[in-house]
Amino acid sequence: MAEHRSRPSADELAAAAGSTVPDVIGPGLAVLFCGINPGLWSGAIGDHFAHPGNRFWKAIAAAGFTDEVLRPEEETRLLESGVGITNLVAVTTRTAKELTRQQLQAGALALETNVKRYGPAAIVFLGIAAYREGFGRPKAQIGLQMEGIGASLVFVLPNPSGRQAHYPFSRLVAELRTVREMIATG
Repeated sequence: MAEHRSRPSADELAAAAGSTVPDVIGPGLAVLFCGINPGLWSGAIGDHFAHPGNRFWKAIAAAGFTDEVLRPEEETRLLESGVGITNLVAVTTRTAKELTRQQLQAGALALETNVKRYGPAAIVFLGIAAYREGFGRPKAQIGLQMEGIGASLVFVLPNPSGRQAHYPFSRLVAELRTVREMIATG
């Protein structure tokens, strides 16, 4: 088991701006989770959804994607469960609001290429506003989308960041369970 990483210093957080966090991806995935972009904490630590206030790890465990709540530094264990993680935009920023429309649209094109290459059964976008902007679908709603990417189903859910705590955790878990059930029934 990986050792627990300590809180990054202010200098480490500042230095993380503009860095990237490697994808956790491979062929044959059941689901590929797609965040908006890494935050400074994730950039400093080097793992996805690393900020302690992020609800991602608890939510996917509660929805049954993993048998236990993994820590961000254990993210490669997701591959054993047929789960991967990527981001719409690779570059680390303080907030997603710093991203431009052009970055989101370029990220959407790059993501389409990766999704077609690896062929996950489903991709789950964790950030509806970024999905709408990046894919030019301003009326997209939470849930299963009518348009997939290649043969992959596309789901859109709110970002699990603690900043999105107005979206109830129980509802996020229910949406994730729906995704898992739809993938299981193929």
